[in-house]
Amino acid sequence: MSSNPFPPSSRRAAARRTAIRRAPYAAALALGLALTAAGLTGCSTDSRPPAAAGASATPGASVPASAPAVPGVDSRERLSVDGGTREYLVHRPAAADGGPRPLLIAFHGRGADAAQLREQSGLDKAAEARGMLLVYPEALGRAWGAGSAPSPQRPDPDADVRFTEALVGELVRTGRADPHRVYVAGFSNGGSMALRMAAQRPELVAGAVSVSGELPTGAAAVKPTGPVPVLTVYGAEDPVRPPAGLPTPGPAAPGEEPITPTMSARAGMEAFAAAAGAGAPVEEGKPGYDSVTWPPGPAGATVRLLLMHGAGHTWPGSTMAPPAGFGSVSTALDASSTLLDFLTAQKR
Repeated sequence: MSSNPFPPSSRRAAARRTAIRRAPYAAALALGLALTAAGLTGCSTDSRPPAAAGASATPGASVPASAPAVPGVDSRERLSVDGGTREYLVHRPAAADGGPRPLLIAFHGRGADAAQLREQSGLDKAAEARGMLLVYPEALGRAWGAGSAPSPQRPDPDADVRFTEALVGELVRTGRADPHRVYVAGFSNGGSMALRMAAQRPELVAGAVSVSGELPTGAAAVKPTGPVPVLTVYGAEDPVRPPAGLPTPGPAAPGEEPITPTMSARAGMEAFAAAAGAGAPVEEGKPGYDSVTWPPGPAGATVRLLLMHGAGHTWPGSTMAPPAGFGSVSTALDASSTLLDFLTAQKR
């Protein structure tokens, strides 16, 4: 494998990355502190059958109306799982057809929340245009268990995997989601969570996208177990989680959950490509980014990496200014439309 995986423009970017002093990971928590948590427009109290034993969903109260209005119906809902209650925001498309919809579960980043990702990404508008059901789950302690290792703060590292499974099950059971078109995506720690779901639950997920999140490694390693179409979108100048990976992260703040080590963005995609039996990578230079695609093998799963020139730990195309120390936002593409175009072409 070449040590220079991208064309000359990317190799120059890689050289510049080595000169960037790695920002303390405490800056990542500023993602939730420096940005005001946005809410939802309106609320619904839809009528649904009683929940199955062990998992129940109930409509929630209205949430603040600070996010841009998008046609559709929004609600905050709750799900009983593992003896506790988890929350999530839902955006249902405005189209009259009430049948099962393609479902996207979008995981927010560490230190942030569901409403913040909703505003940062603008996914509501992109999902509405495609008639998709969009769900933003809330993490416990504003961090996802993206890695497989337990910690004092997270003694059960599989709790978020079970929560996601139960959430999909509830949305399918109530007739809102199509079980053959369940997709996951996320930003940063949430992107790593999306990759974990794709790696460990390929029978559940029809496609996954990570923006600025990498596959966990080391003691927390997560390994792909089956073919799943996967896309990673990454900033070439990310100072928080470098695209070369973070195998030995520094310590978290006292009392906070340890920071999960990650492999490089490319190594993660190579792992998914190997699990899918994908073909040899095809590398292309595009205006504003470099693309590597592993064409589908017998299982039909495409794996792709987009490395955004000059971009940091940010969501490409976002209109929300990132916190200081996170780097620039790429305008070379709209990550929300790009990831949904990739995902909606997939079906399990």
